[in-house]
Amino acid sequence: MDDSGGVETTSSWRPSGSLPSFSRAFDMFMPVEDMDNASQEPEDKFFVPTYLESSTYMQRLREAHRAKLIARKEAKRTSAVSPSTGGMHLRSASLPTGSHRGMSHVVIERPTPKDDDEDVLLPLPTQWSRDDVAAGLDIQTDGLGLKFPDSKSHHEREHEACAVRTDHHIPPQCGIYYFEVQILSGKRDDTYIAIGFSTKTASIDRPVGWEPESWGYHCDDGRCFTGQKIGRPFGPTFGTGDVIGCGINFRDRTAFYTRNGVKLGTAFQEVLRGKLYPSVSLKKPGEQISVNFGQTPFVFNIDDVVREQKKNIQQQIMEADTSSLEHGMGETDLIHNLVMQFLQHDGYVETARAFAEDLRIQNEALRSTSNNAKSTISLRDDEDANNRQRIRRAVLDGDIDQALEYMEKYYPQVLQENQTVVFKLRCRKFIELVRKAAHINMEAEGRRRNGNSNGDAAMDIDANGTNGFEQTELQELEINMLVYGQELQREYAGDSRKEITTALEQIWALVAYPNPLKEPEVAHLLDRKGRQAVAEELNAAILSSLGKSSQAALEKIYAQTTVLLEELRTDGGEGAFLSIKDVLEGVSQTESSE
Repeated sequence: MDDSGGVETTSSWRPSGSLPSFSRAFDMFMPVEDMDNASQEPEDKFFVPTYLESSTYMQRLREAHRAKLIARKEAKRTSAVSPSTGGMHLRSASLPTGSHRGMSHVVIERPTPKDDDEDVLLPLPTQWSRDDVAAGLDIQTDGLGLKFPDSKSHHEREHEACAVRTDHHIPPQCGIYYFEVQILSGKRDDTYIAIGFSTKTASIDRPVGWEPESWGYHCDDGRCFTGQKIGRPFGPTFGTGDVIGCGINFRDRTAFYTRNGVKLGTAFQEVLRGKLYPSVSLKKPGEQISVNFGQTPFVFNIDDVVREQKKNIQQQIMEADTSSLEHGMGETDLIHNLVMQFLQHDGYVETARAFAEDLRIQNEALRSTSNNAKSTISLRDDEDANNRQRIRRAVLDGDIDQALEYMEKYYPQVLQENQTVVFKLRCRKFIELVRKAAHINMEAEGRRRNGNSNGDAAMDIDANGTNGFEQTELQELEINMLVYGQELQREYAGDSRKEITTALEQIWALVAYPNPLKEPEVAHLLDRKGRQAVAEELNAAILSSLGKSSQAALEKIYAQTTVLLEELRTDGGEGAFLSIKDVLEGVSQTESSE
């Protein structure tokens, strides 16, 4: 029985629909809890344009927003909630120095997800900026509407136009950015609205497109202007009731326009690399527009444009020549070897053996029809792999004592040389004690709620919902938990390293709640994924002690490719349109259609 879940056999291997639930090597593929519908403050104005929904940039923006909501919620709880320790039968005097009611609010806040870039994650434009608007314009209360009032002073009427820019510039990491402007009102044959984008350098007292570093499509003559008053013919004129869309493709540095859901074509080439802001200018009294940055569905199907870009890039990837990736090894054999090395590296011994057997059968079948068929796959079934498998399985089962026993038996030097790993193992043991007690309490609570419906059977259940045996087990478990926690606290009392003190404070926060499994602020500490992290760090330490790489070759390739995509994503290149996940899903769909 191996780490893949105990359902593999040595006679056959079949690819499952998903990766093992306890493998963190590809955490990016795992779904995350959606918190975007959680209660928001009015100033958040968070939205997800449909065409960016699956992009890496948008995923990061959503994660940052989730972190903001969690921090806000915890800040409110700090001043409004004092958790009780009654559910764990522990007195506050039993907690370590510095622990008291409310302590957990300071130490358990989840860190904000880190962006791979060193730069700050750029937000999307959300509204017109009240700090970057010409004096002659009125921005509506929603921040999206814009109006040139009917009554203006002589000085303001002398302006060639009044323009406005958005609150944020367009993040190139979008790859393609798109917005739409609806013309709400304007006098027939006397409307001078211009729609486009500009940098901060462009004046807001002239039409969009007339100033250097400004690009605009004008309604009165259908011309496009690029930094000068002389434009070129581009499209039809437009007016009241029309919806004009403007899009920028950062990959090829072009800009395009749409009218009432129909693409008009490319308006600008070689668009400047810089901080570009969606911009609009009005000139005549009564002109009024409203903008949509993706808060509501667009008239034009921009989603298909983005999908087409992704499809083209993925096609280029699939057509790339892979013959020289590894000398003397074809693409298929290279993939097989990478998979085999990953399985062996991470201790999936039985799965590796079944995989090798499956490949052997396939190769024998191929050799019977082709003299050239051969394979370089090899299986190195050594004792160390079996030992690492036992240790890993114990950690993933939450049996930390068993894992430590195996370590003392097979790799005592690893424990002596990796005190940080030992500390994490011991912290995990404390968490498992808390987790077990919390589960018993939760099950007892369920029986207590249903007790009246069970007739005489409920007579054996006490007021707490537990029977006599469970009550004794729970009390012993909580005593052991407290004693073990105090031992940890004493042993590391003199260790001032931040990661040690923070970890101790976090796990002690668990006992401040009647049932930590129900508390969003601490429930993540009890998640099974915590076992995965410890198991993989322990496995890496063992491999290092054996003179082997702490990372599988497949993980290194994944990491390197992620970095390369990040570089391509920065300026809106190919990396903005896809991730490793997108490519793998494309391969899966291609294979399933064959």
